[in-house]
This record gives sequence, structure tokens and C-alpha cells, in this order.
Amino acid sequence: MRSFLVLSSSLLFVALSAPAQVVTLPLWPHGTPEPWAPGAEVETMKPTDKLVGGHSVSKLSNIEQPTLALYQPPKEKRTGAAIVVFPGGGYRILAQDLEGTEVCQWLNAEGAACVLVKYRVPLKEHYPASTIDLEDAQKAVRLTRMHAAEWGINPSQVGVLGFSAGGHLAAVLSNHADFKRAGEPADEASVSARPDFTVLIYPAYLTDASLKQVDEGVKPTSETPPTFLLQAEDDPVHEENVLVYFQALKEAKVKAELHVYAEGGHGYGLRANGLPIVKWPSLVTTWLHTIGILR
Repeated sequence: MRSFLVLSSSLLFVALSAPAQVVTLPLWPHGTPEPWAPGAEVETMKPTDKLVGGHSVSKLSNIEQPTLALYQPPKEKRTGAAIVVFPGGGYRILAQDLEGTEVCQWLNAEGAACVLVKYRVPLKEHYPASTIDLEDAQKAVRLTRMHAAEWGINPSQVGVLGFSAGGHLAAVLSNHADFKRAGEPADEASVSARPDFTVLIYPAYLTDASLKQVDEGVKPTSETPPTFLLQAEDDPVHEENVLVYFQALKEAKVKAELHVYAEGGHGYGLRANGLPIVKWPSLVTTWLHTIGILR
């Protein structure tokens, strides 16, 4: 299946369509912890928007009812690993196909369950100024573990993968999984929200304004899970996000792997663009074998 990475963009797009078995659950069946009514969910993609890999990108906004969707590989391919995926979009929209459903297709091909999160956007402020994003991320990982037996998932092999703002959210969760919100039920809080591993693809917001120090909201500790980082040097969001965060991980003695490419820009997902950076899924797969998640 990894051979799809060298296909043309049109063939790649076809290869990643029609996802497998899907189960969708609300994150907050009894309502979100705080008042939240941004309006009806809307697709904001415009005909004039820039294409990625020759195709348009779904851009969902006004997520009033956040959900998670389980994409399962065929039973004979299941490894027990699960990866909770957070699409990017600057906390304004979610790139639901480019950094979501297409990613689930790749993960399923590798035998991992994919749990795609539709978290609340747009947000005026993200963590630490607001905790809404972290609350949704915690809930998604907890629900995954709570359904582990039903879904054939090993609760000690649940990781997170995020792109851009979703990468920031994955990093926030990796460092603040023990955050407790007001009124949180005790039985729910007893389920760990800490990921067993973290994958950050062209993450945003990991440094302070100087681009020299890690942002306090994502400062790693010795409890931060093993982390994979990837970004392009010409990314307008700045490669310092992974460089500075990687150094902070090393200082905290967290196992980490870093890949920086000369070219790639931002927001390419898995779609072919003629550059080596889009082969990143094979690097992640190898890393997951290395840390014992995939066998």
C-alpha cells in the first residue's frame, strides 16, 4: 500500500476515496461543557480556492456538535493500534478530507484504526487562553479508550496525529492530558487522555513570537509521549515550530524523531506534489514499528 505515495495526484486522490467501516459518535452527547452555538455547520470551500494535488479541499466550519468517527481496517489487517487524528485549519476551519478522511485511508492500510475528530471551530482563542480545544481532544482519546474492547483496540496503543493547528492541539493534549475541567464526571476523568505516542505534521503555534522559545502552552515534560515531527524549511508557518519543540523534547528526555525537508510549504496532506516530503507516511510507519506500536 505504501506504493501509493509515488502515484500521480489524480490516482492518489482516487486511491484514498471510499473509506472503510465508519462509526460516528458525538463527543458531547449531553451538550458541550460550555455554551457553544456558532451556527449551522457549513462547508466554506470556494471554487476559487487553491487546489492541493490537483483537487479541492473540504473546509468545514461552525462545528456546533463535535464528533469522532472511527474508520476501521478489515478485521484481518487490524493490529490493535488506534490513531486519533486532528485536521488543521487555523482553528477556523477543518481540512476534513485533506488532513482527515484521506489520512484514515492510509492508516487503515497499515492496520491501524483511525479516529477522526471533528472538534469545535471557529475558536477565538486556543489553549492556554481557552480550554475548549483541549477539552475536545481529551474527550476524543477517552472515548477511544472507553470503546477499546468493543472496537478491538489496545488501550495502551492509542496515539494522536495532527496537522498545522491540529498539530498544536495534539501537542497541547500530549502535555496537558491531566487537565481537569469543572464538573468533569469522576468515572470519565479516571480514563487516561494521555496519548501513547504523538505525530506532528507541519504543526503551528509551538513557539513564542520570537520563534526561539517553546510556547508555554506546549512545554514538554518527562511525561510527554514519544513524538514524531515533520516540516518543510520553506513552510510559511515556520520550521522553527519543529526545531524548537524538538529541542524542548530532548531537554525533557522524551524520545523524539525529527524530519525537516528543504521544500514542501504547508498544507499538502498526503497528496502528491512532486516533492520528497509527501513520502512522510512511510517515515511515520517505520517510526511506529520502531517504537513497537506496529508489528
